[in-house]
Amino acid sequence: MDEKLTFIHAADLHIGAPIRGLRGLSDEWERRLIDAIPAAWERVVETAISRRVDFVIVAGDIFDSVRASYGDYVRFFAGLQRLDAEGICTYLCTGNHDPQSVWQKDFFALPPSATMLAADRPDFALFEREGKPVAIIAGRGYPNKVWSSRENIAAGLTRQAALSALGSRAEEAPFAVGVLHTGLNLDPVKAPTDPAALAAAGFDYWALGHIHRRYQDSEDDPRVVFSGCVQGRDIRETGSRGVYVVELLPGESPRLTFVPTASIVWEQPEVDVSDCPNIPSLVKKVMRELFAVNGTVSCEMMVTHITLVGETPLSEVLSRPGVLEDVRASLNDSYSEFYCDELIDRTQSPRDEEALRAEGMFPAVFLRTAETFASDVAGQIDFLQEEFLARGIPLTASLSEKKARRLTGEASSLVLELLAQGGDER
Repeated sequence: MDEKLTFIHAADLHIGAPIRGLRGLSDEWERRLIDAIPAAWERVVETAISRRVDFVIVAGDIFDSVRASYGDYVRFFAGLQRLDAEGICTYLCTGNHDPQSVWQKDFFALPPSATMLAADRPDFALFEREGKPVAIIAGRGYPNKVWSSRENIAAGLTRQAALSALGSRAEEAPFAVGVLHTGLNLDPVKAPTDPAALAAAGFDYWALGHIHRRYQDSEDDPRVVFSGCVQGRDIRETGSRGVYVVELLPGESPRLTFVPTASIVWEQPEVDVSDCPNIPSLVKKVMRELFAVNGTVSCEMMVTHITLVGETPLSEVLSRPGVLEDVRASLNDSYSEFYCDELIDRTQSPRDEEALRAEGMFPAVFLRTAETFASDVAGQIDFLQEEFLARGIPLTASLSEKKARRLTGEASSLVLELLAQGGDER
């Protein structure tokens, strides 16, 4: 027997999740966003088939809502049936969004190759290949939407407990994989558990769900892993999203390969437009930056919140009513696969410090004082410490000379910006 195990670790499909926080969508973009999440699940299935993996794990939150529609079930179960037809097993558990108590039993029947791990107790299954035991699968799901803070979701999930439950045949299996939907120690509210306890449970790999970003307990020896969600749902879930293809070999660390599955990626780029002489050149620079960002992530389409920064005479132009929205519309007309949902102006008008010095009075005195203060880094730190203590705020232990210079520089810039806005008249 080839003692190698290959499987897909997926989680947090959130099929049926609504579009959140977007405005002014065209019919085309609304359709794209609605289709993106079930399309990501279809890519998971296609990846499993093309790579001929042994099985697929989905670690909870398959559906976004406790009232998932019949159409949502159809999309998900069509994927399970494709995997079944290809001889690929599936192991599932429920999460806080789709606890087992609310699954619509009239909507589905699991294919023979799919196993739903129990939610009311630790559950165990034995994966076999060509009639020989290969892997113990252990886990449990959410029975209800809320998990008791007094109960450890991983209690009873150990390799020894699996052997006791499955019998002597399980002892022949060279691998053991755990499946949970848990906040681990990253979210203390949602079914937390101790990562050290998981590491000591005797499993080769823990496939976890709930945390929507990728996480590994170790880069060199990843045993406790979140794959993240398969498709970002809003601007808080930026960057590539997908699944891990996991390879296990006896006596070796797990080998993880990330496979993107999201057709739409969310990003929040910041673009310095200080070198742009006019609005058309600003639009061109922003588009160049968007293509550069898109080149770092594997996706077809991109939704963005863009922040414009830098000192530029265009700051005054951008502040005029309607201009920023017109620029946003121009960006969205430039390339149909990118959608700018929000354009934020944080540019500043250029400041002529020499002119301020020549004026005398407060601006000149302030600049001289700021320069003197900036030259005394130790004095800066002492001053900050006194001010923090006076307000009952602990001063960070990591305050370095570099950070102190940056803080005082930002403070000076803020004062000058207020002066430019007429703050000295208030």
